Amino acid sequence: MPLIITNANVLNADGELELKTITAQDGIISGILDQGTAVNLEGAEVIDAAGKLVTPGFIDMHVHLREPGFEHKETIATGSLSAAKGGFTTIACMPNTRPVTDDPETVKLVLDKAKEAGLVKVLPYAAITVNELGRELTDFAALKEAGAIGFTDDGVGVQSAQMMKDAMALAASMNMPVIAHCEDNSLVEGAPVAEGEFARKHGLKGIPNESEAIHVGRDILLAEATGVHYHVCHVSTEQSIRLIRQAKEIGINVTAEVCPHHLLLSEEDIPGLDANWKMNPPLRSRRDVEACIAALQDGTIDIVVTDHAPHSEEEKAKGMQLAPFGIVGFETAFPLLYTKFVETGLWTLQMLVQRMTADPARVFGLKTGRLEVGAPADITIVDLETEKTVDPSTFATKGRNTPFGGWSLKGWPAAAIVDGKITWAEERVLN
Repeated sequence: MPLIITNANVLNADGELELKTITAQDGIISGILDQGTAVNLEGAEVIDAAGKLVTPGFIDMHVHLREPGFEHKETIATGSLSAAKGGFTTIACMPNTRPVTDDPETVKLVLDKAKEAGLVKVLPYAAITVNELGRELTDFAALKEAGAIGFTDDGVGVQSAQMMKDAMALAASMNMPVIAHCEDNSLVEGAPVAEGEFARKHGLKGIPNESEAIHVGRDILLAEATGVHYHVCHVSTEQSIRLIRQAKEIGINVTAEVCPHHLLLSEEDIPGLDANWKMNPPLRSRRDVEACIAALQDGTIDIVVTDHAPHSEEEKAKGMQLAPFGIVGFETAFPLLYTKFVETGLWTLQMLVQRMTADPARVFGLKTGRLEVGAPADITIVDLETEKTVDPSTFATKGRNTPFGGWSLKGWPAAAIVDGKITWAEERVLN
């Protein structure tokens, strides 16, 4: 069925909003027409965007869907619904499941479950090493053939430089990216928060900045040697950013991502020993936050990701020392960044949308991320005006673990459209 979106507020090339009518046929954008252009509505599904922002579908290249093995935390179906509710139309899921996504059968399971859910496009990463143990490389060729889009041991850093170099060389030979969780285990064991005043005040071991930056520096040199596309996960330190900036300046093929929480919160904001504030990388200093913001603005950091990491309330109730790392992120990502950076005039709306659409598509060679005739009809509609309070009890994800409960935000997604089909929408959008 054709899709028509009327009264769509679309960003033009100059970052200005223009009212357009968007048409889609067979999953492809077939027209972006000036408002008032006559369109045949017969037989089409029509959405009146009523002046809301209409963008390419948001892309999240770092998420945890937990299935297989941790379905009490999340399933591919619940995670996909949460992603759609957050305006995402494409997500890339990490392999630290049980079993680990380290064989073609598990890659196929993820793809089959995602297709069954039918809510967002799910792109699976495969593990670099068997069981993410850092001892033996997985079968990269078979995993690529099965549908994996890159290789990562996210959740743990690859501790052996030789293992990482071998992985990069193999991935480079296949024109595949290596996506790295950068963490030197010898510096972090048993530490639940960043090294700093909060850790000292509460008698906790701290995770130092150099635990991340050491791996970033090591891997940049290995990427230079092998020619691989090297992508740094969830950057959180000024030192890492300095290294990435230098690497880009001399032409090394390195890209990077940052999460909303590392742009908005520092260790100074943690109110107490509530494990909903425990994440990896941890919340660091205000200086690190400012470095992350500047790096996203100047393009040193390429994209925004959520690192959506749901856990059960029972697990998070174990406290700061014993609870697992991670917070949920799908449903609050755009509202947080829109409210705190665009509404305040620090960023343009165009920059934020680009970091969540066109830039991840560019970094990972995706066909999505564009609101153009001929592009896939993956579209997000956003209400920039309505202000709502973050209420975790209303989340579509199984996870309630967020530090942002009670925050008052604007910029809430109102609908997600994948290949021309509405996969999630507020009721009032369809009325």
